[in-house]
Amino acid sequence: MKLSYLWILIATLGVSFSVYSQDELSPERKQAVDSLALEKVRDLSKYISIIGSKETLWSEADRVIQRAEELFMTGSEIGVSSLVNPDDIKYYLVRKYFERLMRLNYKKVEIEWYNIEYMSDLQKQPDGTYVGVITIFQKFKGYDAEGRLIYQDTTKKDITVYVKRKETQIGGRLIGFWDVLLGDMRVKETSK
Repeated sequence: MKLSYLWILIATLGVSFSVYSQDELSPERKQAVDSLALEKVRDLSKYISIIGSKETLWSEADRVIQRAEELFMTGSEIGVSSLVNPDDIKYYLVRKYFERLMRLNYKKVEIEWYNIEYMSDLQKQPDGTYVGVITIFQKFKGYDAEGRLIYQDTTKKDITVYVKRKETQIGGRLIGFWDVLLGDMRVKETSK
């Protein structure tokens, strides 16, 4: 996990132990966790735009891929759809998805996310993890060498969000905090 995210978590969520159980999210902490989850999704949106851009150098794209991978739980998959065959949704492991995105056969690619919002409240699971869903809309545009738009679609996707209690050692003290990781990104619908 990036160090800056760790400090944001500690500063935002606080490290004092309140009257709430360590395994329960207080309403205040839930609000902070929601904000952090949305921040990570917005970061992912920026990373996807950078990786998909044909102007991004390979070395820079690879660095951004590594940062983007840190946002996800191990084994997470991202769905890909197309208007050409809308029923054929393919899922790729996160790194494979980004590598494919870099190699798309367009001269220029524009990817924009909008209407990023929580669709479900965080639900506590038996193992103490909280799970929720953030919905986004992704507008994709692909251009040819002459700058003509040759493909465009809008895809609604649901991103699973996992919130887990973790601990880290800072200055010799064990500090508990809530961490947010992204999970699978499922395609819900694709339209023009």
